[in-house]
Amino acid sequence: MASSLLQTTVVGSYPQPDWLVDRKLLSKGVPRTRQREIWRVAEPWLEQAQDDATLLAIRDMERAGIDIVTDGEMRRESYSNRFATALEGVDIENPGKTVNRSGGFSVVPRIAGPIRRRGAVEVRDVEFLRKHTKRKIKITLPGPFTMTQQAQDDHYKDEEALAMAFAAAVNEEMKDLRNAGADVIQLDEPWLQARPDRAARYGVKAINRALQGIPGTTVVHLCFGYAAAVKDKPTGYSFLPQLEATSASQISIEAAQPKLDLGVLKDFSKTMMVGVINLGTDKVESPSDVAARIRAALKHVPAERLVLAPDCGMKYLTREAAFGKLKALAEGAAIVRRELS
Repeated sequence: MASSLLQTTVVGSYPQPDWLVDRKLLSKGVPRTRQREIWRVAEPWLEQAQDDATLLAIRDMERAGIDIVTDGEMRRESYSNRFATALEGVDIENPGKTVNRSGGFSVVPRIAGPIRRRGAVEVRDVEFLRKHTKRKIKITLPGPFTMTQQAQDDHYKDEEALAMAFAAAVNEEMKDLRNAGADVIQLDEPWLQARPDRAARYGVKAINRALQGIPGTTVVHLCFGYAAAVKDKPTGYSFLPQLEATSASQISIEAAQPKLDLGVLKDFSKTMMVGVINLGTDKVESPSDVAARIRAALKHVPAERLVLAPDCGMKYLTREAAFGKLKALAEGAAIVRRELS
């Protein structure tokens, strides 16, 4: 039985098997539009293959000892593009482009009309996950601010208006995901860090619209980008204390790889999901190393308000490294739990 203190989870993704995706192609960037050529399995059998990969991810998380599991995001080409490109008003056949976090250009969905949700996008994912594990389950969605930054807006011509439209669509999806059995629902909002000035104007407002009327545990995840793409990370966030004003019950932050000053945890009354696993290397931490990172966080936030996770999604790691790191996470948490008992 898992302790109620120092619960362990994953941010979202887990490595997809080589037989499911072309990992070399996957490593070339995080797709914003659809990139169907990533999949190695043809369409008639793809969903079945994704289901099988999801079962592998669930079982790995369970064997590692993780308390709150996800589906590993096995059905996604990226954390954001599956949901964003499923919405009405998004033209993926005639995409646009926008400046990415590295200062270059990315091909992105083009907003050609009003954003509306056509129907459930991830409900089956939650139903499948709920059916195949007895543990608490979490599902993730791209946040409205981040989707706004990853689009060319030819319709609203107003970033805040677009963000609020995305937020309304996310809110509808979240209600259905909760009804489908999700214990935890997380919004991925890495672009709050990349565009702090815009985030200050409407980031919290859009997030709160997305979370409006959603009961239970909700999380906002903030990071500096995948370790596979961003090697040198700052030791502090440009946008973080502002998230105390969101209605989310938890805030998820990356802390291990950037060696974040954990004093920022004092700014929050919310539960904090803190990254204690460095995804910048395939080297697996020892449980004692993880325990030391947990103790460092406990200097600034009580155990009752601390959830433990890797820094970010594990999509770009080898499966061997990802499993080893999750096992170290669970064992490190167990060490500190024993010290607290």
